[in-house]
Amino acid sequence: MFRWYVINTYSGHENKVKANLEHRIDSMKQAERFRRVVVPTEQRIETKDGQRVQTEQRVLPGYVLVNMDMTDEAWTVVKNTPGVTGFVGAGAKPVPLSQLEVDRILQTGGPAERPRAVAEFELGESVKVTSGPLSDFDGEIVDVNADQQKLKVQVNIFERQVPVELGFDQVKKID
Repeated sequence: MFRWYVINTYSGHENKVKANLEHRIDSMKQAERFRRVVVPTEQRIETKDGQRVQTEQRVLPGYVLVNMDMTDEAWTVVKNTPGVTGFVGAGAKPVPLSQLEVDRILQTGGPAERPRAVAEFELGESVKVTSGPLSDFDGEIVDVNADQQKLKVQVNIFERQVPVELGFDQVKKID
């Protein structure tokens, strides 16, 4: 019976372990016991130097998911793969994931999620407005809304501090 299991790996070696495992499955002619090997990732949007950049980030660093029929031969193929430190589970026997856990990790159970934005801005930081009617003004961040990719910045206009709402892509950090 095919179930999902979690393999523990060295952090940062997830893709290498996936490639090694897939190669071992082919070379040891065990393909009928394995369906998928997955390194769970998610898309993120980061703002760097005023530019929005989409990156891929691992959801579970140090872990790889494998959909397999757990037999002694299949267990040996996975356990002896370079970079694998073991299966996740209590004792010597690996514990399979529930379908709900698998859906949540692989994000297959619901509507497609848009990439998450990562705020590289912090409260109290000084920024320069790069676009819009206030371009070239300097200000201080007083609020960060990562979900909407908005900042509230105190800008000095006519010797008064005025709060202005700006997008992540409309400002850059002052070094």
